[in-house]
Amino acid sequence: MEYNEELSPPPLLDFNICREQQTLKMAGLSSAVAQHRSRSRSDSLPSSRSHTNSLQVEAKIHKLKNWEASLLSTIVPSGAETLQTGLTGLAELYSCIEELIHSPLVQQTLFHNRNGKPVEGVLDLSVGLLDMCGTVRDIFTMIKEHVQELQSALRRKGGDSSMDCSINAYIYFRKKTKRDIVVKCLRTLKQMENKIVSSPQIGIDAHHYLSVVVRVLRELSTSTISILRFLLLYLSLPAMKTKPSRWSLVSKLMKGGSLASRGGQESINEVTCVDFALFSLGGHSRSRNNMVDLRMTQRKLQTLDIRIQDMEAGLVCLYRHLIQHRVSLLNILTL
Repeated sequence: MEYNEELSPPPLLDFNICREQQTLKMAGLSSAVAQHRSRSRSDSLPSSRSHTNSLQVEAKIHKLKNWEASLLSTIVPSGAETLQTGLTGLAELYSCIEELIHSPLVQQTLFHNRNGKPVEGVLDLSVGLLDMCGTVRDIFTMIKEHVQELQSALRRKGGDSSMDCSINAYIYFRKKTKRDIVVKCLRTLKQMENKIVSSPQIGIDAHHYLSVVVRVLRELSTSTISILRFLLLYLSLPAMKTKPSRWSLVSKLMKGGSLASRGGQESINEVTCVDFALFSLGGHSRSRNNMVDLRMTQRKLQTLDIRIQDMEAGLVCLYRHLIQHRVSLLNILTL
């Protein structure tokens, strides 16, 4: 239904308005819910599809927060399966929020505040995240292609010393990608997260429903930034013995410091496992006594190829969700 900004919103039945109000309260972040507990509300919530969806949104946000906390609290670097779990959870969150923002009250709230800075900020973030997801997806595609090329080279050349050129080419690509692309992307993600943190707060009493909606959408953006950051770090960093904070890994990467532990056993993900094997294989390719088992290196490359393809597919799925999310917001704001 089309209507002008100056006119009142289209009429809704009283019980529908009440139901949507309760839905928005349940869809808010945990902190927002705590702030609103003092506000009067019904003792029970009506059973509805919208209410069920709001509970799912809250649960999935909480699940992603726990997922990130578990990664930050461990000394073991993120493996592909762990990151795939995060990608799947984020895709599910986008699906739930997609349904939520199509509820009548949320649509009206966004439309009537479409010229305000909070709503404009959410829309701007959707553009940045879409671009960043596309870039990260392209990085994984390039890594996959180089891994497959290296697999073919090792099969053709076997133990021949000429395979050093193929190994060095892959290692050079990894370093160049980290230096020229990954670090830049991590800086951009950090800037986007800082923008969310510094965004002006909305007066709860005057704009209660807008506050809840914007908080949920900002949390969605924060979760997306977190997933993309961990994917970039997966391609860049070996393990650390100390427990990292959210951005400490990024800070050390940008400064060019060594992140490998110096002493003790290191735990490494699939990418760095291949890196170490290739460094060893290339360095001892002419020494039969010390040569790393070529077949073992090929198996590690095969495993990495499979993992990269899985995450590439997850990024393609996320990219589609980001497109749909932005289209939905634009449709609502231009009714």
